[in-house]
Amino acid sequence: MFGKIKKIFFTGIFGVLYISYIAQFIYVLAFLENCQEQIIGLALLSVEWLVLIAARYLSKRASNGTQNFNNGGFRRR
Repeated sequence: MFGKIKKIFFTGIFGVLYISYIAQFIYVLAFLENCQEQIIGLALLSVEWLVLIAARYLSKRASNGTQNFNNGGFRRR
């Protein structure tokens, strides 16, 4: 039960973060006038994207690790 709630929660959070990233990308390209500001903004967005991908990977890895531990930790013969 808790696993399903956790899965829905984290999927929703990452969905919001992806939408936020797209909105920031559009803002950087459309509303920043100076080319240097746009390049700095895109560089910061690329760092944010890497952090988002790493968080998603670690979240899935932690979830899979607990599933494997709970299911295959102690087997009866």
